[in-house]
Amino acid sequence: MSAPPHRRATYGRPKVRIHGRARAVAVPPPHPRVRPWRAYAVVAVIALLVAAGLLLYVDERSSRGHAQVAGAAPGPDFLEVDVVLQRVDASAQTLSAKVLAQPHGALEAPGGALVPAQDLVLETSSLEQTVLRYPAGQQIASTTVAFNLYGGRVTDYPFDRYRTVVGFQATVGGRPVPVVIGIEEADPFFAFRRDTEDREGTAVAITERISRSRSTFILAWFMIGAMWALAFSVLIAAWLIVRQRRGLLWPALSWMAATLFALVGMRNAAPGNPPIGSLLDYAAFFWAELLVAVGLTMVVVRGARVEGGHRDPPARDRPRYDRP
Repeated sequence: MSAPPHRRATYGRPKVRIHGRARAVAVPPPHPRVRPWRAYAVVAVIALLVAAGLLLYVDERSSRGHAQVAGAAPGPDFLEVDVVLQRVDASAQTLSAKVLAQPHGALEAPGGALVPAQDLVLETSSLEQTVLRYPAGQQIASTTVAFNLYGGRVTDYPFDRYRTVVGFQATVGGRPVPVVIGIEEADPFFAFRRDTEDREGTAVAITERISRSRSTFILAWFMIGAMWALAFSVLIAAWLIVRQRRGLLWPALSWMAATLFALVGMRNAAPGNPPIGSLLDYAAFFWAELLVAVGLTMVVVRGARVEGGHRDPPARDRPRYDRP
């Protein structure tokens, strides 16, 4: 029996709206904002440092290229003494120099370069080689002369400063002759500055001020800063390991031990080979070694205590696996 028409309209099937599930759309993570000015700033700083280094090199090279001249030649007959300052030995308090005497005018034998016409005697301000003799008719060869240093201590490295006197007096055939001195420097670890010039008769002497070169100063200060930075790095890492109870971290221990010996190699690479007990050691090296050793010992002692707390359970408490 079918339902009446009015009931059909009332009780018909209800219209149900089925809402589909919203599909999850993967939202890409936000990209970090790219700031190109940072990269440009890093490149600019590197370029400025390189340019500053080149300018410092050119300035130091040009300052070393100028020869110092002392004395005067009243006429064509004079003796020229060329001196090349080769090596400063601060520990031995000596300055090694190449000395070459060149007679001019009537003092030189006819047709012979570097050949004196008469016996040439050259007196120096050195305390080891006071007199240089060149026989007549024989070619003159360069001679290594050691001048003495005074007024400085090598333990003040790299702030040690010295003085030396480079002086000459010559006679040819027993007769004094005027002397002109030309000085050039060749030691890359030291800088030479002319202080005073003294003349007494035909004798000429120059007092030179000797100090560490600019490159030696820069490298010494860098080594001091690097030693302190490495020491604090090891100490901070050791403090974090101990605080977090990490135990024995073998990679960290290897790094700390390597740093301990790397500082020794860095110190031995200091330019000029300063002796143990220099200002460099008391300013950085001794304390850096101490801090690294303390940090390494802290990690080992604390790590051993932490590792000792993790013991294996006794045999009766271990799980048993019976075979079937």
